[in-house]
Amino acid sequence: MKKEKFHIEYVFDKVSTHSLWNHLTTGLGLAAWFADEVIVKGMIYTFLWNKVPETAHVVAIKPEVRVRYRWLNEEEEDTYFEFIIHTIELTGSKALEITDFAAPDEKADAIALWDTQVEVLKRTLGI
Repeated sequence: MKKEKFHIEYVFDKVSTHSLWNHLTTGLGLAAWFADEVIVKGMIYTFLWNKVPETAHVVAIKPEVRVRYRWLNEEEEDTYFEFIIHTIELTGSKALEITDFAAPDEKADAIALWDTQVEVLKRTLGI
């Protein structure tokens, strides 16, 4: 079953772009909210959940704006997950846009998982 792309956006009040960026791109930052442990070797990231590794490659990066990861074991060539940081001009708040892919029958679960993980990210950032 072909995966479908979806976008979700979360607003972060009173957070610096630099701090948010570090939580999206560094091993320590990602391990604080996204995985149990993250090992970074250049552009290769190994995420561990319950000691089970999943490896991704950074396929696009624009510092403090966006980073796109692609799972190395993903069968579909055009899938990825991406974090984009926007500034909301009216309020000055930061918005985190997440793009991901899921099978149609798993999309709601994928969004719920992102919701849970981003809540942990917000707590980690002190929001």
